[in-house]
Amino acid sequence: MESGESVAQEVDLAHVTRVLTTGEMAITGRLTNASNATLYGTVTLDGVTLECVHKPVAGERPLWDFPNGTLAAREVAAYELSQATGWRIVPPTVMREGPWGPGMCQLWIDTPDDDDHELLALLPEDFDQDPDDAAARWRPVLSVELGDGRPAVLAHKADERLRRIAAFDAVVNNADRKGGHLLVGTADPGHVYGIDHGLTFNVDDKLRTLLWGFSDEPLGDEVREVLERLDGAIASGELGGRLAELLDAGEVAATRERIRELLRTDRIPGPEGRRRPVPWPPF
Repeated sequence: MESGESVAQEVDLAHVTRVLTTGEMAITGRLTNASNATLYGTVTLDGVTLECVHKPVAGERPLWDFPNGTLAAREVAAYELSQATGWRIVPPTVMREGPWGPGMCQLWIDTPDDDDHELLALLPEDFDQDPDDAAARWRPVLSVELGDGRPAVLAHKADERLRRIAAFDAVVNNADRKGGHLLVGTADPGHVYGIDHGLTFNVDDKLRTLLWGFSDEPLGDEVREVLERLDGAIASGELGGRLAELLDAGEVAATRERIRELLRTDRIPGPEGRRRPVPWPPF
């Protein structure tokens, strides 16, 4: 990226963040398929209106394995860590007051009407014998049975964008990487976003994902460099201070431990030994 493009992107991000944080919020709908209160609306500041998702703390359903009232802060912490990677996986996300008290506010990502971004697919059981070399283009995740009884394989694309998300999820300990949480936006063609990061940063291993196709692959130079930078930024940089405002000390420490374990093993982790490695439902 040219330096001019980088500066412009930073300016745009700062403006978006300001509108999300201080703009007047108007709620116009609710996403009814979400387990916690997930509201759709707009924020407006100085004549600029942005679409947003708002998740108030008051609308969070209690969970046995996550402290009550912490999911919104975890979403913001995931955004802060995402920004530190440089991968821009999580859309701009802030904590702010809304009509029902504090909660997270995230920039809405428009997607194509058909939402067919071809990142996931149901393939024939013998897809790896495809003469068009499908095995090189897809990574199998699990065997499934179609409605008519035919066996198939759920797979994700062998795509570097997804590989970065797999590494990111291992760092934040994402317990809910469903297929529907991967978005290709219309405003930023080709960029893949990850959303819904409330179930993250647990001190216990909770990693559940549809991206197991990268299991046991070497991290690679780019991921290693990013992880090394994250470790330093959490230990002594601004990122560590920001995470400490959003998570408890044990969760921040566990995040560093996961980073160092990834660097030690030099591998994308796999599902082996995990009781529930795939989220349900998977989409």
